[in-house]
Amino acid sequence: MTAKTDPISFNETLDICETFCPTAETVSQLKQAISEDDIIGMTEIFKALADPTRVKVAYMLDQGGELCVCDVAEVLGSSTATASHHLRTLKNKHIAKSRKEGKNVFYSLKDDHIRTLLHMTLEHQKEKV
Repeated sequence: MTAKTDPISFNETLDICETFCPTAETVSQLKQAISEDDIIGMTEIFKALADPTRVKVAYMLDQGGELCVCDVAEVLGSSTATASHHLRTLKNKHIAKSRKEGKNVFYSLKDDHIRTLLHMTLEHQKEKV
């Protein structure tokens, strides 16, 4: 009988240090540099963008500039209520901003940081191909 190799155990040994030897200075600097509030805020942005439809909406706002809820709904092939829900989520997570003009609501990206995040993510995705 041959011994079975547990693939999980084998793979785990490839990804861990064989000895535990943290660098005290580096660990100290990182502990001071990492704010839990900042990490939670970043997580909220990534959560909002974890939905394919919301990424599509954010990308539309990047490409189209300021868009009416009706425009977003038409591109998505959805109802205005569904488009509005996604846009409102992006607004609540500080990714988009809105303004009302008459009976219409227009959305745009909140700032260039979000635009840069979208562009860098798309560029990284295209590099994989």
